[in-house]
Parts: sequence; C-alpha cells; structure tokens
Amino acid sequence: MKSTLIGGVVAFSAISATAQANLPLDSLTLPDGFSISIYASDVENARQMALAEDGTLFVGSRSAGKVHAVLDTDKDGSADKVLEIASGLNMPSGIAYRDGDLYVAEISRVLRYANVLESLNDTPQPTVVIDGLPSDRHHGWKYIDFDPQGWLHVPVGAPCNICDPADPYSTIYKYNLSTGEKQLVAKGVRNSVGFDWNPDDGDFWFSDNGRDMMGDDIPPCEINHVSENGQHFGYPHIHGSDVIDPEFGQGKSPDQFRLPALNIQAHSAPLGIQFYRGDRFPAEYQDALIVAEHGSWNRSSKVGYQVMVAFVKDDKITDYQPLVQGWLQPGDEVWGRPSAIINHPDGSILIADDYANVVYKVSYQQP
Repeated sequence: MKSTLIGGVVAFSAISATAQANLPLDSLTLPDGFSISIYASDVENARQMALAEDGTLFVGSRSAGKVHAVLDTDKDGSADKVLEIASGLNMPSGIAYRDGDLYVAEISRVLRYANVLESLNDTPQPTVVIDGLPSDRHHGWKYIDFDPQGWLHVPVGAPCNICDPADPYSTIYKYNLSTGEKQLVAKGVRNSVGFDWNPDDGDFWFSDNGRDMMGDDIPPCEINHVSENGQHFGYPHIHGSDVIDPEFGQGKSPDQFRLPALNIQAHSAPLGIQFYRGDRFPAEYQDALIVAEHGSWNRSSKVGYQVMVAFVKDDKITDYQPLVQGWLQPGDEVWGRPSAIINHPDGSILIADDYANVVYKVSYQQP
C-alpha cells in the first residue's frame, strides 16, 4: 500500500508480501548454515546503506534519485515500513550517518540532513557540506563514509572509460567537515563504489572497477589496500597487477604503483565491500571482507552477480570464496544485482539489490 504524506517525505509503503513472493530466493545458494531472506522490499534502486543507532536503515539510490528510510517498527529483525525521505536528487548513491545527521552524496556535492531521526515524516531542507565537485555523470555517483577518526571519505571517478584526467578525478579524498581540511587518500582509482576500514588495524580498503573494451577477461577488477595515504593504484597506466594499458601505459611498469590486494574476474564489477564485524558467523569470517559483485554489462557471457568473501590475514587476501550465488541463472538470465553490504547489529549482514529493489538479510545458524 502507498500513501502520500505532507511535508518533505514523498511517500511510505508497507513491506509488500507479493514482492517477496515473486523473488526466487530458493535459487540462491549459500554455504551450510547460512540462510537468506528479504529484509525490506519496495526500496527502489537500493544502493549504499547506513544504519542509525535506533536501527533505522537509510538507503541511497542511483537512477531513482531517492533516499529511503527502512524501519523495523516491531523489532522482529525484518523491516515493515519504507519511507521515501528525499527525492529528485542527482544520483544520490552514497550515504553516511553520523551523530544524528544523514549525509547524502550527489554527483557534485554532499548534503547533510540534520537530526534526521526527528524528522522522518517531514524531512527538512538539507545543507551543503561539500560543494564544487566535478559534475560529470560518467562515474560521478559516489560511495561515502566516515573513518573511525571522523573524516568523510569521498571518491571522484574517472569521467570516461579510459583517460588521464587531472586532479581531482580518479581519486579518493577525505574531509574534516569541522575544519574544512581535505587530504588525498588514494589516486589512480578508476571508479571506486565501495570501501571500508579493517577492524584489525584500521587500514583503508576499497574496490575498483577495471576499464572496458579490452575483451572478456582483461583487465581485472580490483580490491585494493591503502598502506599509506597518497599511494597511486595505477589507473590509467597499469590495470590489475600487470596489464599495461595500450593507450596510456607506454613507459610505465607495475613496480611504479601500488598493486591490488586481489584481482577479480574482469567485468565482475565489485561495488560495496564490508568487513564482517559481527559475532554470529563462523570464526573464520571474523574480519573477513564481504564483496558485492554487481555483475557485468559488457561481456559475451555474464559474470559476477554474487556476494563473495575475501579472507584476510596479515593484510593479505588468502582466499576468495562465494557467500551468495544464484542471481545469475543459466542462459545468462539475471534477476538481482547486489550493490552494497552493511553489518546488522544482530550479527547478520544486509545486502542491497538495486535491480530487484530489495534489501536481503543473510543469517547463520550452526547446522
């Protein structure tokens, strides 16, 4: 059911049982003991998520131009209401929550909705906290988050498939919103739409999508580890660990750059990544990096469309295994695309799907 509300909120919807029933969850496969369910449906084009201290889940979008608040009002571990709290925004894919305020990244700026939990039914006008970012739509949508020290990290993707643009393109910067200071975190980054900090040592890790138009299997997509701020990760000169770009790689070699922690099958499109911080999954998953592979759009046979786990030891990825598969079916039929991951306080994880317009919940029980 949908109702129009007065004020900043456009609409609300009760969770649709029909939408849940229409998704073939039984076609998804997980390791023994793991299960998947629909946490929330009718979340249009669900991208990055952020959780408030009261359990309210905020969800951005890319093509929909909307931000939703997802509520579990009866505290049964599954959402029962979706509020559309903002609309008409310019690709608000990235969102973050901190100290009562919701931060939303449009292409060229970052907005702040102050005291957002107090005004879900009548969202006030936001203030602009970062302005003047490039306005290019090509790789212009963003993923944002605050590090443990309170700096807001904001990427700016390359405005092309392959080119060598000047700063601030192909970078990730961090901002101190109190002082206005900004610092370079990483450069040579084609298009990162997911990052997180290792709970073990606080280091910054990010996903990056490889360039197109070099064939089905090169260059790889990447998971990268920043060991010190300002490192160059190769784009547009070197892709993956050793692929020299035919247009921009002349005179360059891999040893000039920070190489990936993991090369992923080309065109898999890793987006959201998140270290598992809960205590319900098996012990080997503690501090493992969970990766949402959004899936290919430009390959002769599709790849990706799955959630994977990168097991990390001593800052090295030692294994890469499936957690959820089945959104890609035989015959290249696709019914879902995972886009982002977030830890839930009950020890499960939530997965946004911008194709099926839902948020899933993955739980574990000892088999």
